[in-house]
Amino acid sequence: MRKLLFLEPVGGIAGDMFLALGMDLGLKSEDITARLAGLSVSGWRFAVSRAERHAIVGTHVEVVLDADPSVAGHGHAHRALGDIEAMIERAPTLSAGMKARARKIFRVIGEAEAKVHGTTLEQVHFHEVGAVDSIVDICGAAVVLELLGDPEVFSAPPPLGSGRVKTAHGNLPIPPPATLEILRDVPVRFEGVGELVTPTGAGILRSVATVAPPPEMVIERVGYGVGTKDFKDRPNVLRGSLGVRAVERANETQTYVLEANVDDATPQLLGHVLEALLAAGALDAWIVPALMKKGRPGHLVAALTTAKTREAVLHTLLTESTSLGVRFYAAERIALARRFVQVSTRFGEVAIKLGELEGKTVNAQPEFEDCRVLAARAGVAVKDVLSAAVAAYEKTRGTA
Repeated sequence: MRKLLFLEPVGGIAGDMFLALGMDLGLKSEDITARLAGLSVSGWRFAVSRAERHAIVGTHVEVVLDADPSVAGHGHAHRALGDIEAMIERAPTLSAGMKARARKIFRVIGEAEAKVHGTTLEQVHFHEVGAVDSIVDICGAAVVLELLGDPEVFSAPPPLGSGRVKTAHGNLPIPPPATLEILRDVPVRFEGVGELVTPTGAGILRSVATVAPPPEMVIERVGYGVGTKDFKDRPNVLRGSLGVRAVERANETQTYVLEANVDDATPQLLGHVLEALLAAGALDAWIVPALMKKGRPGHLVAALTTAKTREAVLHTLLTESTSLGVRFYAAERIALARRFVQVSTRFGEVAIKLGELEGKTVNAQPEFEDCRVLAARAGVAVKDVLSAAVAAYEKTRGTA
């Protein structure tokens, strides 16, 4: 089943915060680095640490650049979109899915930059997002999503912040024009002080997420990507909840009843069908006599299955029986917790199956096959062994 990831940009979103969130959800920085190693950029590494913002502890990631200015690609290099796309395409360590997602993010940012600056996509030269750290952030985001299992991503509306920010184009208002253009037609919140959403963060959000409440979900893991700044009015974290759709989790325990009416099967075939249904994974199977149309005696063949085994059992019922169709419907089911205990009788050891509800034993039955074997060995009636097993169990309860 496909995973769900719900993003809450409490303190906004940036590329490094998204990487940190992935690591806080359990990904290893070494695995992400290995995937990014094929990019033709060098002189960088991840600095990963634990950090706290407003009493929320999470993972902080910084892309540390080599201090040697001779390192190729160091600093705020200017790169055309075509150069970056070629770099991504040549990377042997990135999967096809990672490459496609990274290219999409760069395209989204590039189209916004082209519109803001009144030029074409081919003529756009990236500044901040052409730098090594931003290339790592964007390609790293593509890696994170695939390593998380390619989840379906939803996000709460991001807060955009306010004020001024220094860029290669000079001092710009917050949110910067490119960020605002990237998030056009996307629900946002104009609140907060400072740059809460960077162009890289906006590009990631626009490219991979639906900004809307997620469907009902069962949360399995929660992570926090911690930003560098410490805002007074809010914790600077990107929270992510990873899980599955509630309906899919329910389907793991959802049961179905499959039924077919047959009036042309021999007793031998019906016995075989019953065994085949159980072998196919049915939780239970049964046959009930029925009076059918035209006054014909027949049988109702039925099976109880889980969602996981339904198709296999349905196929078995259609192929092994003489029925031309099967009807099925969902059924509510409550199952007692089960465990076994061994008791000693004068005939030998017998397993007792216990059914428990809220921690209390509400049912106890000797295993019939154990009793049958012991009865045959001792030359007594099976009911005698059954009675002895029940008495032995009751005795152990009394002394427990």
